[in-house]
Amino acid sequence: MAVSLIRTIRDLQRRRARERRGQALIEGVRLVEEALAAGLPMAGAVVAPGLESTSRGQALQRRLRETAVPLEQVSDADLARLADTDQPQGVVAVVDPPVWSLTQLPVGSAGVVLVLDGVQDPGNVGALARTALGLGAVGLLALPGTADLLNPKVLRGSMGALFRLPALAVELEELYRWSADAGVALWVTGPDGTPVSGVVRQGPVAVVVGNEGSGVRPELAARATRSVSVPLRGGVESLNVAVAAGIILHEVLRAH
Repeated sequence: MAVSLIRTIRDLQRRRARERRGQALIEGVRLVEEALAAGLPMAGAVVAPGLESTSRGQALQRRLRETAVPLEQVSDADLARLADTDQPQGVVAVVDPPVWSLTQLPVGSAGVVLVLDGVQDPGNVGALARTALGLGAVGLLALPGTADLLNPKVLRGSMGALFRLPALAVELEELYRWSADAGVALWVTGPDGTPVSGVVRQGPVAVVVGNEGSGVRPELAARATRSVSVPLRGGVESLNVAVAAGIILHEVLRAH
């Protein structure tokens, strides 16, 4: 095995290393396919015989070679020790994800941005990114306390959405300044908010969803111009944050 690539992969299993290097780990056929389709640079990939067990895996290996991605062949056992999942499907790659700034968010006159305030579960963060992209949001912002956007579980949950959707981590004060400068209204979600199906919006909006247990932090809720909710029935008290965000985004996007 190439020592430098293996060392890089092991290093990138830590959040600080991902932040320092600006790189991320991806594994599995689907996610590597998505990264290639998005045109993301790859520093290298480790492949094992298991990748060749399917025609799709064989095609991916050919594509990696055609795009001049440095490849290292290892045993299935060695790959399993490097992977984050039980079934890495024979491939782990180091990718350079897109780097975005707040000024690059294409909010225009009516864009909607999803803001995650302390959403801790990586699976939820990935699903939220996929939902945001699929419903037409123009970006995603992660406030402190939110799972690392380059976490391997987040990237898997997003199923490639974070390779295409402008997304970045920001501090609370950065969010306030950006919303004021760009004329973006801050809408928070909460159980006491206005039913989202009845809202009408004018201009761009940033929809804030909060922590799985405690919701949106009070300081941010106090700065918001509106609070919206999903009315629930049948004694149900709450929804999974990704489910609730999907409903709210759908309604907000069609409310313009």
